[in-house]
Amino acid sequence: MSAKIIPGTQIEYGDREDAFSVLRPMIEITGGFSLSQICKITGLQSSTIQNWVKRGFVPRPEKKKYYERHLSRILLISALRDCMNIEDIGELMLLINGDADDESDDIVSETSLYDYFCKAVKNLDELYLDNGKIEEVVTGILSNEEERNRGKLISALKVMVYAYISGTCMRQIKENLDRLRGE
Repeated sequence: MSAKIIPGTQIEYGDREDAFSVLRPMIEITGGFSLSQICKITGLQSSTIQNWVKRGFVPRPEKKKYYERHLSRILLISALRDCMNIEDIGELMLLINGDADDESDDIVSETSLYDYFCKAVKNLDELYLDNGKIEEVVTGILSNEEERNRGKLISALKVMVYAYISGTCMRQIKENLDRLRGE
């Protein structure tokens, strides 16, 4: 899929191998992010992030500052919330790293988990997720349609294709989450 934007952020990926390599220096320079800075990076509302903290999905900030662990969780939740509900994301995070405020039960650091996720997304096969490729296929299929209907049909078919792909992905999410629950 070769993500152009670092998942969960509004920052361009570029050719970086490690997504957090962009964010780490900013955290170090600022001595931790404020809530407003996190909002600018993610595009999220402050009330959304505060809700996640209150509900235990994100560790409590330390003296009103958010560090790597906080940001990693926020970015993961932000990246996943379009296809999973917050409770399932919270359960997934709990299954991997336990309590958000307790690092001693972590299987892997939050930052490593986020980077692994970003690498996986960045290296996905573009073929079926590339908007241009889907448009090309759909346009080819509709080549015999009247011109005045083609634009609307192309848009509708693209929605259907993405919905189908999303549905397939949602089934895979459920199967893998069920498998993880059983481990």
